[in-house]
Amino acid sequence: MRAPNQALQPTRAKRRTFVHPARARAAERWSLDLQICSRSQPSMTLRSFATPIILVLGVAAGCARPTRLPARPLPSDSVSIMTYNVDFSDPGDPETLRAIEESKVDLVFLQEVNRPWQDSLQSHLIAAYPHQVYYGDDGYAAGAAILSRWSIESVEELPRVDWFPAARAVLETPIGPLQVLNVHLRPPRTIGGSYLVGHFSTPTVREDEIRSYATALDTKLCTLVVGDFNEGDHGRAVRWLEALGFRNALPQFEPRANTWRWPIGFITLKASYDHILYDQALELQSAEVRNGGRSDHLPVIGVFTPRTGCHEAVPNDGSQTDSACFKV
Repeated sequence: MRAPNQALQPTRAKRRTFVHPARARAAERWSLDLQICSRSQPSMTLRSFATPIILVLGVAAGCARPTRLPARPLPSDSVSIMTYNVDFSDPGDPETLRAIEESKVDLVFLQEVNRPWQDSLQSHLIAAYPHQVYYGDDGYAAGAAILSRWSIESVEELPRVDWFPAARAVLETPIGPLQVLNVHLRPPRTIGGSYLVGHFSTPTVREDEIRSYATALDTKLCTLVVGDFNEGDHGRAVRWLEALGFRNALPQFEPRANTWRWPIGFITLKASYDHILYDQALELQSAEVRNGGRSDHLPVIGVFTPRTGCHEAVPNDGSQTDSACFKV
């Protein structure tokens, strides 16, 4: 059993605000991408490039309808979880801390947690979440954290596939041991900083990441896969998990919700990049996006109860697959 506040590995002791040029100039990079397109095709201005995309996304979102309504009242044996990219460049932001604290969820999985963010989280939220684990900090945006009201049995930082780390955690909860894979997948951006090219070149990278991380999962445990996927509901990593038997929580209740926003000039780019996927051992009671904090991402919350009939001596050798909740 891991003691409260015991970190998975030592984090760097640098105490400063990390502002990386790639993040600070992201909007300029988008503008440069669009200017390049405009030079090669004079009729393609920022407005002509952005407007069709916004219209298509708007029409697609307008067609979506919730398929479920939240359970009211929530069952007494439910467990609530949050995934939230807190934005490494604004550590200790009071609004972001307030969004976490006021959610009153049981388990919190964070991305982009550097050492200054760790200090803020520990000083402000230790009473609400006495069990905290931090890992992967590189002094920029790679760090992550797990905050829990209950004991964290184990945290395994997995071999890194691309830019950011992932970890498999097993937590004690009132519904029994819960396995959670916390991920931060590759952004749609090239090494050179182009988001336009990265939009088309990185989907396979994210699928490779999730394929690699999923091999560490124990199929006999109730399982969630959460985090900043940097892709929408129909991204390759999300679809690959769904093919294993996982279900995406948020589209069932708020299919038109955006979890990420980024202002560029006269428009604000929006997308649903943050996801909670769950296996068939869990029953989803509600899922929502909370409008809080100052990160470019918004917190996503899901509430779950246990189901019976799953993970009962199910081998992972290809037999009895109809009874398995998922199979890697």
